[in-house]
Amino acid sequence: MGTSIRRHRISLPPPNDDQFYTVYHFNINTDVVFYGRTFKIYDCDPFTKNFLKKIGIKLNLPVPRPVDPYMKMRRETLEFVEPFRPYHSFDTLKRFLQYDGKVLRFFCLWDDSSSLFGDRREFVLHYFLSDDTIEIRELLPLNSGRDAMSSFLRRSKLPKYGPPGIFQPGQITDRAVLNVYGGLSEWRVDGYLLDKYQLGKVEQEFYTDRDLTIGATINVWGRKVLLCDCDEFTKSYYKTKYGIDNFTAIPCKPPPLPKIERKYPPYTGFGSEEDSFRSCVGLKPTPHRRNFKKFMELDSYGNISNILRYFAKLITDKCADVDRMFVIAFYLSDDTLSVFEPIERNSGNAGGMFLKRSRVRKPGQEIFKSEFSEYVKAEELYVGATVNVNGYLFLLLNADEYTLRDILMSITVGKLIDQELITIARHYRVPENMDPEVTYLVAQAHEKFKKNMFENFDMFIYNCVYEDREK
Repeated sequence: MGTSIRRHRISLPPPNDDQFYTVYHFNINTDVVFYGRTFKIYDCDPFTKNFLKKIGIKLNLPVPRPVDPYMKMRRETLEFVEPFRPYHSFDTLKRFLQYDGKVLRFFCLWDDSSSLFGDRREFVLHYFLSDDTIEIRELLPLNSGRDAMSSFLRRSKLPKYGPPGIFQPGQITDRAVLNVYGGLSEWRVDGYLLDKYQLGKVEQEFYTDRDLTIGATINVWGRKVLLCDCDEFTKSYYKTKYGIDNFTAIPCKPPPLPKIERKYPPYTGFGSEEDSFRSCVGLKPTPHRRNFKKFMELDSYGNISNILRYFAKLITDKCADVDRMFVIAFYLSDDTLSVFEPIERNSGNAGGMFLKRSRVRKPGQEIFKSEFSEYVKAEELYVGATVNVNGYLFLLLNADEYTLRDILMSITVGKLIDQELITIARHYRVPENMDPEVTYLVAQAHEKFKKNMFENFDMFIYNCVYEDREK
């Protein structure tokens, strides 16, 4: 388009050609003649309307734009020849140059746990903006047992209502050929008649970027896939194009599986409970592992015995056993217990080991059960307590100095220093008999002489006088 008439004064058509056009000759829905050409004024801009109203011109109502007869004839001619064109052009270059390399990325979940042998499978969905195609890849965890094929859906357009069925070859196409004709002359080029109105075209709806949002469920060829999250580029794309600000992610991790309690067979009665348990854990039985750290820390070393000793009395209704006294030793290294009866002459009891070192089970427990039994602990042993040792009741009467000091340290842990503990132990210790009786010493000396058949008393008296010169 260009300038049809340059700027100058134009005279009116004959017979008034001695006059010129003024502003009062122009109005909407009127005809003007410039040099033999008739122009139709069907509307004007707001500034022109305002100006004409100010100078007192009453404006007519606007009318539709007149139809150009030439353009009408030209359009009819183009429509007539359009079906004979060889093809319709589809311009995809602009979109390719604008969106090439730009891909929307979504993290998806397909929950197929309701079906037989189904599980939850995680995917990554790629939407290519250049051609509206979708690609889905699977995220395979370690030791999943599936083939190492990450491609779940190859890159293609994804129909919304798939699977649509099986189509005949050539049924889905961008162009439909109605007829093929050619002339008899070898110089005539063959032509093609295309379906202008596309009457037999199969209509399909495909997923676009507008349909993909977090929380939406898409149909991937009959599989319901949930969109759980997306990357930062996808968030900025939707925020810029669609104004979406909410990108709250949906957790894809499965709920925790119900904890199945493992039940073991009951104790067989052979060996210890730990041995029976270890025979049920694996195909190859292994020995029970003791607490080696506790054993090394609480085992006897030097002058530290780590053994609690109690002087106990047997609680019984039998007159012969009322006065029997015992020594109960509790070993802190492995929580075992032993009972020893001191030998007393003319008591009627042999004395010696009453119970060898072993763990003592608390009373009232079932023997043949799957759970471990509870055993006597060091916290349950104190002066005045009653201990049930395999059906025998013992009353703890007293304890040695190490046991009492150990109890004192456990009670006052962090409250007293070592010097204070030593002072308390020295104050309340049992006083030693520093002056034994003379008769006791004489009896011990006679016993010693008798055992060694000593008869040289003259030399013995001489040596005593020599040593005891001060008499």
